[in-house]
Amino acid sequence: MMKLLLTGIWVCVVTLGTVYASVYMATRPPVDEEALRKDKLQLVKGESITVPMISNGAVTGYFLGRISFMMDKEKIKNVELPMTELMTDELFTLLVGNKMIDIANTGAFDVAAFREAIKTDMNKRLGEGFVEEVLVEQLDYLAKQDTRTGDASSAPPPKPVTIVEGQPVEAPAASAGH
Repeated sequence: MMKLLLTGIWVCVVTLGTVYASVYMATRPPVDEEALRKDKLQLVKGESITVPMISNGAVTGYFLGRISFMMDKEKIKNVELPMTELMTDELFTLLVGNKMIDIANTGAFDVAAFREAIKTDMNKRLGEGFVEEVLVEQLDYLAKQDTRTGDASSAPPPKPVTIVEGQPVEAPAASAGH
């Protein structure tokens, strides 16, 4: 008789535990993977840079750009070199003498490939996983003949050719408790 009573209690406990676990799993809020990913990232704003375009040993124009990065907070804490200078150096390396951008056909410019090239090169230089996302805020081209020479003409300055026009990047608001 005692075995039957203990078996009944055991079945009740297992049943109640299973029901509790299934209700708990069904009613808990879903984990927002995107929010978790963004919490571990930090915006590193890029500065406006001017990169000369060199062809046949002469400057033919200038790239005007501003590119920022979403980087792993934990990994960039240990970097001794300033991140802004590292980013600027990488952009100079990528843009000077590179035929990735065809000025005659700016519509064919592949922004995704450009971002991926920057991300790959920065992660190769710093270590895998530093750069999570590349944010292109601006990338324009200004031909050398369109730049002002030293005369005081009243003509307005020429507009650069817009290659990429992104949205300005704002730093995310700091979370409460950090």
